Amino acid sequence: MTADLNGRSVIVTGAGSGIGRAAALAFSGLGDRVVVADLNADGADAVVKEIEQAGGTALAVTGDLSEQAVVDRVTATAVEQFGGVDVLVNNAGIMDSMSAVADVSDHEWERVLRVNLTAPFMLTRAVLPHMLAAGRGAIVNTASEASLRGSAAGAAYTASKHGVVGLTKSLAVMYRRQGIRTNAVCPGGTATAIAVDADRTAHGPAVLAPHFVNLGRMAQPEEQAAVILFLASEAAGNINGAILPVDDGWSAV
Repeated sequence: MTADLNGRSVIVTGAGSGIGRAAALAFSGLGDRVVVADLNADGADAVVKEIEQAGGTALAVTGDLSEQAVVDRVTATAVEQFGGVDVLVNNAGIMDSMSAVADVSDHEWERVLRVNLTAPFMLTRAVLPHMLAAGRGAIVNTASEASLRGSAAGAAYTASKHGVVGLTKSLAVMYRRQGIRTNAVCPGGTATAIAVDADRTAHGPAVLAPHFVNLGRMAQPEEQAAVILFLASEAAGNINGAILPVDDGWSAV
């Protein structure tokens, strides 16, 4: 992977912490130039500093990726500063409150879908012209265990991550002849800072709780990042449209 990734222009969203941070550091460690995109300015700046202290190149772009202006700024930074977009990692996401459908507010539904599904769509749409012009590109989306089943999260998060799978497969079919590959990782339990604000006595969390017995070993963010790097590499050159669980076998139970 070292040879074919070296020097590419890479965008990683949600790169201020967790899986995104681990991916940004890993890409940089291979010599790639990374746009660190995150809502949290302090987190994004800290990751850029880590990369620069290790001798790498990175730039932070902060803002809400569900806003078109932020999407445009992320894309423009990669194109103007690094010469294009070779790899896009749509990783940013938020959790829901594990609510069942009858208990989901309009605000929760719209916010979770906006961040988890609409934002990746918008950023992908923005970078595609640059990948098409280059005749190549790799897109890796962070889906979820909740994209494979109905028992790993609430209604809003589950719907959003199922949508990410559909988006991934559509992109894989639509653009494979143009040299663009799109795949998704489906993390199981991973040690990140993503917050779950759930009322355990509510219907949704009460129903879901027994399904977490078979969760398996908690992964480290670096383990998820390693799979993202692989899917973005030429070693995965014939992998397109794959939805890959990285969950210690949780999805096989």
